[in-house]
Amino acid sequence: MRDANVFNLARSLPRMSWKAVNLWSIWNRSIGPGTAGVKFTKSSKTLFQQRWASKRFVRAYHGDWIAEKRFQRWFLPPGLPNTRPSTSSTITKEVQDYAGRKRQFQPRASTQPTPVTSLMLVEVERRLDVFIFRCCFATSAWQARQLVVHGKVKLNGKKQMNPNVLLNPGDLVSVDPSAIDMLKVVQSPVKDTPEQEAVETSKSESEGEVEATSETEDKPSTTPEASGSSSTAPPTRPKSALEDAPKTFINPETRATVFNHRGTSFSLPAYASPHLFIPAYIEPAFNTCSAVYVRHPTARPGYSEIPSPFGADGEVMRFAWEWYKKHRPRMRSKKDTWINPSGGKGNWKMVQ
Repeated sequence: MRDANVFNLARSLPRMSWKAVNLWSIWNRSIGPGTAGVKFTKSSKTLFQQRWASKRFVRAYHGDWIAEKRFQRWFLPPGLPNTRPSTSSTITKEVQDYAGRKRQFQPRASTQPTPVTSLMLVEVERRLDVFIFRCCFATSAWQARQLVVHGKVKLNGKKQMNPNVLLNPGDLVSVDPSAIDMLKVVQSPVKDTPEQEAVETSKSESEGEVEATSETEDKPSTTPEASGSSSTAPPTRPKSALEDAPKTFINPETRATVFNHRGTSFSLPAYASPHLFIPAYIEPAFNTCSAVYVRHPTARPGYSEIPSPFGADGEVMRFAWEWYKKHRPRMRSKKDTWINPSGGKGNWKMVQ
């Protein structure tokens, strides 16, 4: 069972969340003073302790809600894949040129190796709940899992309530816009009662009568001096579309709020900008709150498509793979993987 205090500052374990305290944990383990706990080049720990600590850091970020035995049996590959370049095609070149990554890969290809160790987490990135979090439709992987369980997510046009489903290339995932907190217009928390509304309307009517009487008493004169002064008055500024739009209440805790021409709001939580990125294997459409799982994550020389707060080919990833390579339960067979890829109970299908 996952620990309740997942954002403990003493442990400082990065998680799949946009919370400010989690951002501090990511900074602490990346460039802060906590990097001493993830660097084992000069460490007094034994090899067993280094591997166990690396496994602890990797599991804290990549699927801490998945049971350890289930993670080892269903989400770990039997071996690391081969990333040697195959026969190049024109489609791949066009896609890389369009994405603007070809120029970045050329200087890296000759100097850095391919970080294949991070590819042990490909099956975790294929999960439906992790995919929704990567699309920035949820502020945490736990919230994304909640959206799936509550029936707010559709997979290829059909409602999907199993967050353990593994996506295949070409799958279309759509989320109900009303279930996304960042797209909700926050209404005013204080609502007037009918009695208060009646009192306010009576006050406004009385004020209107007083203004009307004052206007009749102080009528503008038609003398040339008055007409001259009125002609030199500056022109009135026309009302913009935002002034005519309905007024909405914005939560004061929100730091970033963007208004469109209709007056609705799009609110982001505090310190969300470091998490706003889309991996290369996802093609989102934010206008429709949907995304396409284009292909499986891969790695190239000096570059890995799997997001992680730790180095793609660093010591943490390497020691974590060594731990799981040595301490792992009985792996599933290829037949079981093909029949039931997600590993759920009661979902076995007859082989045609």
